[in-house]
Amino acid sequence: MRAVIAEDSVLLREGLTRLLTEAGIEVVGQAGDADDLLRKTRAHKPDVVVTDIRMPPGQSDEGLRAAQTIRAELPGTGVLVLSQYVEEGYAMELLGESAEGVGYLLKDRIADVERFLDAVKRVAEGGSALDPEVVSHMLGRRRREDPVDDLTPREREVLELMAEGRSNHAIAEQLVVTERAVEKHVTSIFGKLGLASQPDNHRRVLAVLAYLKSSPNR
Repeated sequence: MRAVIAEDSVLLREGLTRLLTEAGIEVVGQAGDADDLLRKTRAHKPDVVVTDIRMPPGQSDEGLRAAQTIRAELPGTGVLVLSQYVEEGYAMELLGESAEGVGYLLKDRIADVERFLDAVKRVAEGGSALDPEVVSHMLGRRRREDPVDDLTPREREVLELMAEGRSNHAIAEQLVVTERAVEKHVTSIFGKLGLASQPDNHRRVLAVLAYLKSSPNR
């Protein structure tokens, strides 16, 4: 697995490089600004790009714009965007029409090395990784008479974990239930949300994310 890292803080960039390298991921390029990120990504065509949202020269959303360009030009390259704060609008903009091979995490999550590396690998393999706080914001700011209101508390927990990109096995471990129980909850969730079930768990995650994106912010 090959990665390009973009972060204007040299210390954080070197720290991320070390984390990925020790996990067996080859870091083929490092960038300190959005233009350099695009150059190195186009040159190396990595499996995944890990980038900060705010990058020089403007320190606004240059990293996000670069990530969107990468998604358009190199659909085989996963993009994991890091943010200092929950910026739901940026997350929604990044997701666009598909959550395949895309992730959005708060920088604080890097401290949980195992989960951070899991998110990097999941995105590189075409999966999704959405920060739990962002998921919570999405679920908490729904339109009136939203079908999510029909979900039981347990189904809502399962939905949140699905939206983070967790597999049925991982959800079962997190909630300390059997995978069979999770499968039943998933079936019930899709029935209540009016979403066509899919045999592939990744596609089910994409369907959930598509539903979350369809709910206008309040």
